[in-house]
Amino acid sequence: MAANYVFMTDSDSDLPWQYAREKNIPVVRMPYTVGDQEYFDDNGESGDQDDFFDRMRKGAAPVTSLLPTAAYLEYFEPILQEKDLLFLAFSSKMSATFNNVLEAQKELLAKYPQRKFIVVDTLSISSPMTVLIKQAHKLYEQGASMEEVESWVLQNRTRSQVWFTVDDLVYLRRGGRISSTSAIFGTMLNIKPLLTMTRQGKLEAYAKVQGSKKAMKALVDKTAENIEDPEHQEVIIMHADDEQNANLLRDMLLQRVPNISSAVLARIGPVIGAHAGPGTLAITFMGKERPV
Repeated sequence: MAANYVFMTDSDSDLPWQYAREKNIPVVRMPYTVGDQEYFDDNGESGDQDDFFDRMRKGAAPVTSLLPTAAYLEYFEPILQEKDLLFLAFSSKMSATFNNVLEAQKELLAKYPQRKFIVVDTLSISSPMTVLIKQAHKLYEQGASMEEVESWVLQNRTRSQVWFTVDDLVYLRRGGRISSTSAIFGTMLNIKPLLTMTRQGKLEAYAKVQGSKKAMKALVDKTAENIEDPEHQEVIIMHADDEQNANLLRDMLLQRVPNISSAVLARIGPVIGAHAGPGTLAITFMGKERPV
């Protein structure tokens, strides 16, 4: 039986909306802007992810932004009026938004001193966060306390690994992750970066290879090198509107690591997609401690 508190997260987890609905997990919707229109990420429920990447291919440059403290108060307060709350937040190292979560927590604990409200920094975003959420929620369903779930996440958050590559360096350049010169020469030479999430909760370049096929092989190699207990876990193949190559990547992975229990395809959402661009591919799994 599920514990007597609310288990909550945010949409930067790219947690599939069907799963959140089935498990009754409230999700804070994070903002992004395309052109002069602001949107709130619903993890694909509205079916607008294809349109999002189509617009990027046509030159749109989406922008992500902070969710203000006031918005978090609107999400959290109705819950705390009735129950305690455990909130799994995306990495504090990815955005100053985490500070707004803590401000809301402080204000609400002062207003509702009888309540418990725990905020957990997952040091993750997108699919690495989804992997943590799903396993933590199993503990929640088994009746684990807030503190027990928090402890599990803190102990395992840097075992949730992602390895990914992008199709076009222009989006990393826009986000300031590589220089304009690197983007120009990298594009000319068909250089593909291999990126990962660090132990500090940042997304950083780990290596680079030449060509898409070598990049996909590198993703598989890193997964095979770092995955643990594959026969008892779900591996997530993420893609930014590139299902064909995502399926190819899954086939490559299952040939290399055939005892994986499940390898599922999922879509990268607009917040990560805005910085990585269409054609991005990733593999996420639970494994060894993150190597960097």
